[in-house]
Amino acid sequence: MRVNDQIRASKVRLIDNEGEQIGVKDFEDAITTAQDRGYDLVEVAPQADPPVCKIMDYGKYKYEQAKKLQKQKKNQNVMKVKEVQMGVKIQDHDFNVKLKQARRFLNDKNKVKVRIRFRGREMVHKDIGYELMDRLKEQTEDIGKVESGPKMEGHNMLMFLTPKSEN
Repeated sequence: MRVNDQIRASKVRLIDNEGEQIGVKDFEDAITTAQDRGYDLVEVAPQADPPVCKIMDYGKYKYEQAKKLQKQKKNQNVMKVKEVQMGVKIQDHDFNVKLKQARRFLNDKNKVKVRIRFRGREMVHKDIGYELMDRLKEQTEDIGKVESGPKMEGHNMLMFLTPKSEN
């Protein structure tokens, strides 16, 4: 944004500090009007013909914009991807521990990447991996939904879960 003497137009469309349109004026008249009121002349729409300038307190405007940006940053939720790994031969208790872990991640509004490792001859029993994934999916469906279903990538089976949004 151009302010006061940085504005290069000879004529400008002037808006006062209450938002009322004053009209098209010479640049010198506009800057004199702004200085008489104790404000700055700020170019808000340089692409218009003639450019639109507003009478405002530029320092206060910049401060409010910085505060607004800071508030937006504070309110945004950054979603992280957390991973839960299992083997094909996992026992019930270990599965429950992994399930509890996945549920905690989903409650914390994080994505969950579920990975089942297949070693050696375990690759023959992909059906066991799909059953484990289905079990995990069923037991987390109250707080999470499947983003991408179970699929094989090399010696790993992967599935992504995302937290359900409360809209």
